[in-house]
Amino acid sequence: MLIAIPLDDNKEIISELMATSWAVVDFDNGSIQSTKFYNTKADIDAPFLDFVVLANKFENYMEFMNEGSMVLVVREEKSVEDIIEAFKFKELDEVGI
Repeated sequence: MLIAIPLDDNKEIISELMATSWAVVDFDNGSIQSTKFYNTKADIDAPFLDFVVLANKFENYMEFMNEGSMVLVVREEKSVEDIIEAFKFKELDEVGI
């Protein structure tokens, strides 16, 4: 499954509008298979993102939901590794309508 995360220059999660890059993590069998970085959301070449992780629940998440992605938000996690670890143990919050 593919998980997209908006990042700042320090490779920590940030609001999608302020993101300077996006990480797309291929997560399978309980571990990270690969991580690719893209300059913008439009540069992501995946046909489908299973999950998008955002910095807070007040961001515009409807675009992602309309594309079929499930949207999650972090609690206190900042780094990609911490976010994926929280994802693995279902410690991220789901955004709902």
